[in-house]
Amino acid sequence: MTTERSMTTTEMLDDSLALLRARWYLRNATSLGERVRVWGRPVIRNFGSLIIGQRASLVSGAVPIQLSTERDGKLEIGARTFMNYGCSIVATKLVSIGPNCKIGMEVLMMDNDFHQIDPVERAVRPASAPIVLEENVWLGARVIVLSGVTIGAGSVVAAGSVVTRDIPPRSVAAGQPARVIRSIDD
Repeated sequence: MTTERSMTTTEMLDDSLALLRARWYLRNATSLGERVRVWGRPVIRNFGSLIIGQRASLVSGAVPIQLSTERDGKLEIGARTFMNYGCSIVATKLVSIGPNCKIGMEVLMMDNDFHQIDPVERAVRPASAPIVLEENVWLGARVIVLSGVTIGAGSVVAAGSVVTRDIPPRSVAAGQPARVIRSIDD
């Protein structure tokens, strides 16, 4: 038996405003799906390609979400993905977030390290490497995902982890650097 609850007038107003905010703040997106919602005031810097799937939700309340694409960069946010406040995502080449992902507060994803380790070469930007989150990935609060990482479908990354290498599908990863601590059984 399913119970359906109708929205109150306040909830309908809040939802309508979130839809309008999405149209305003994401007006320079390359592609914006239907019923995308934005709460708060995100900081959007789009010089490349910004694609946001239908029914994605961005909560930019306590701390603004920052989405940035450079000239040749592509940032894809899949359908029905939820992104919490304070996230910062930079795409110089490719950051692809699949559908149904849950992105916790203050998550950081950058597909470029922006400097070399060698002090003499520090002003030279290294090559970018794509970040890919497959379908239904859950990143806990304050996760850092570094360049060149793929996180497999259905995986969970624990809060505060630093992801430096690929995570296989249906895995739970934690730590600094993140390591698989168990798999998620069917």
